Amino acid sequence: MSTFTHINCQGEANMVDVSGKQESVREARAEALVTMSPETLNMIISGQHHKGDVFATARIAGIQAAKRTWDLIPLCHPLLLSKVEVSLTPVVERNQVRIESLCRLTGKTGVEMEALTAASVAALTIYDMCKAVQKDIVIEQVRLLEKCGGKSGHFIAK
Repeated sequence: MSTFTHINCQGEANMVDVSGKQESVREARAEALVTMSPETLNMIISGQHHKGDVFATARIAGIQAAKRTWDLIPLCHPLLLSKVEVSLTPVVERNQVRIESLCRLTGKTGVEMEALTAASVAALTIYDMCKAVQKDIVIEQVRLLEKCGGKSGHFIAK
């Protein structure tokens, strides 16, 4: 088993030094699921929500969040992302919205946290915009789907 990279020899949380790493193309995809009532989902899909376009707002929030991950997660490096994509897909038969994010860069550290943050904040934005009509919306299965690049290689979730 690997050791924690963010813990120094004194056992303290510490930012990883990536200055000696080679730059490579790094990419990560993450997802989140938002489960709600059929009525709430239909309101979003039909564009009848009183706060406006829920999907467009959640997409922009996810993109903004990916760019600010370093500001939200204490030991993350500030990264120059070259691509952030957030897609929102209604899954009507399950009363869900599936959010998938993609982050990419050429750099010395991975973009998993940026992809996870994008999916999470997009999900939170859906909740925020819809909480007036439904309080029991569930955000679940926030997870890394895939990452590639860097020393640890390629990972695909099962």
